[in-house]
Amino acid sequence: MRRNPLGRLAAALAGLVLLCVVPGVRAAPAAAASQVCFLSCDTLDPSRAAQETFPVPQKNLNGRELVLHVSDADGMAWGSIDDGTTGDAVWLDRSWDGGQTWEGLLGKASIPSTWTGTRTLMYNISDPRGHRRGLIRACGDAGAVACTDWVYPTVCDVRCDRTDAGQANGDSRPVPATTLSGRVIRLHVDQNGMAWASTEAGAPGDEVWLDRSWDGGATWPDGSSLGRLSVASGATGARTTMFATRDPRGRLYGGAVRACGRAVSGQNGSCTAWARPAPSRAPAAADALMYSYDPYAGWWPSSWWNSAATLTTLIDHGDHQYDWVIARTFDQNKGAFAAGQRGTDPIEGNFVSRAIDDSAWWGLAWVAAYDHTGDQRYLAMATTIANYVNQYWDPGTCGGGVWWDRERTYKNAVTSGLYLRLAASIHRRTPGDTVWLQRTRTAATWYLNSGLINSANLVNDGLTQDCRNNGQTVWTYNQGLAIGGLVEAWRATGDASLLAAARRLADAAMTGLTQNGILAESCDVGQSTCDDNQKQFKGIFSRYFADLAAATGGSAYQSFAQRQADSIWAADRDPLNRIGQRWAGGSPNPSDWRTQASGLGALTGPPRTGP
Repeated sequence: MRRNPLGRLAAALAGLVLLCVVPGVRAAPAAAASQVCFLSCDTLDPSRAAQETFPVPQKNLNGRELVLHVSDADGMAWGSIDDGTTGDAVWLDRSWDGGQTWEGLLGKASIPSTWTGTRTLMYNISDPRGHRRGLIRACGDAGAVACTDWVYPTVCDVRCDRTDAGQANGDSRPVPATTLSGRVIRLHVDQNGMAWASTEAGAPGDEVWLDRSWDGGATWPDGSSLGRLSVASGATGARTTMFATRDPRGRLYGGAVRACGRAVSGQNGSCTAWARPAPSRAPAAADALMYSYDPYAGWWPSSWWNSAATLTTLIDHGDHQYDWVIARTFDQNKGAFAAGQRGTDPIEGNFVSRAIDDSAWWGLAWVAAYDHTGDQRYLAMATTIANYVNQYWDPGTCGGGVWWDRERTYKNAVTSGLYLRLAASIHRRTPGDTVWLQRTRTAATWYLNSGLINSANLVNDGLTQDCRNNGQTVWTYNQGLAIGGLVEAWRATGDASLLAAARRLADAAMTGLTQNGILAESCDVGQSTCDDNQKQFKGIFSRYFADLAAATGGSAYQSFAQRQADSIWAADRDPLNRIGQRWAGGSPNPSDWRTQASGLGALTGPPRTGP
């Protein structure tokens, strides 16, 4: 019977790791291990494990029990040896190339005098932060050396590796085929993100296989020659079995694949381009966005407010498989950070800083998190942030509005739009509230009469010191926040004039902020490129425009939103589903996680408007 050493060893033994090497133990054929940090860093004590499972059989080693313990909740494993004698040892091996080589002797511990068992510390199985998929096994030395099986050698998503391609759910070909001496080699993917390779117009003995990479095609140490097979006698083609391109257990999303082949005559070979499967638009864009998420720090390095807006977009996507990202971001960032750790300003706890608009972005993120999960801690944090922002509502200057910064230097559209949306959101989610309702009415009235909206119904950046429209750039996100704030204020108050005002702003945007019907910033024009803030503006507009479209059911709004999504997918996406700055395509067209989040905002439907 398998026994649990956690229950048999005294707590004092929990951190015991002996550094001496037991005679006869061979070092593993790989470089020294580097520390991996995922949800926790390597060498976490097993007493802190969130769960304990035994996914591979224990190994009998000269009468000792050698056991591999796994906590999928932590993404970590540890080894134990029991029923042993003094000097017996246990350790972990970890491999990044499918078990060909490994980091050995991880957490090596020996049974001390008077004990019959011991255990290692915990080590991460995979490395989502570094885009590596790992394998782990427990090994021991008790008069001989033996190891358990490697854990999770097969990747499983909707289906598992090596599923017959006859079970594919559809067949799309995301990149052009490659040719080789008259042969045609194709990459295929299905609606479940499974991939396979085929060769045709060849000869017996030709080979075909799949390569899989977790870092966008830069390396593929654990995914080379998957499903490799030869064309049978009398045949001219063959296909591999299917392989998964997502590893939800290891939090690795959007693996890249390519099809490769070799002609029987000579050692020549050829491969298609790398591609990430795109079963549907928003999920494919979300997977590509997750590539840049740092799960240990719990944000998208290194932009503070952009991370809040990005998290909001990911939440709007609505896929509960990413709920761990919401919780992780919250837990890792609710504390205080010195200047330089999350931005140029210190973060003082509860997502508060001197930049009032930055705090409000996080407030809206936690409203979305509450709507998506129903978890009250997110609403509580959103309310805390809203109360902080409200401290900077100042009727003594320009009759109202929220200051952009703690120094009270500027009243602008972004902070005022954020506050209006946040105030109305808090009211609608707080039973019996009257305070936030009145604040919503006051903020909406002030915004419409502030001068921020020009005669073309477009929102300029802010107000002058004498409280006039400053005529600065009309950014799409300011227009979108005004629309979103007025729509939520309409829901909060029932005042139809607010919805009518939102429609006027949306109507103006569809002509005044587009080129050939596609949204464009002023920095999208000619050879210009947008800065890291501006890259995300159009996605924020799209979020709130979609909210208006859903609230009104207006066909013109829905058609406009669909046109943006279609253009992104057709003209602004590469084979790895990376979305660039220019939604109509063109050059230069830089891409990063900010442009990715912006594009996802246009590919995702309207936000939820309540839990």
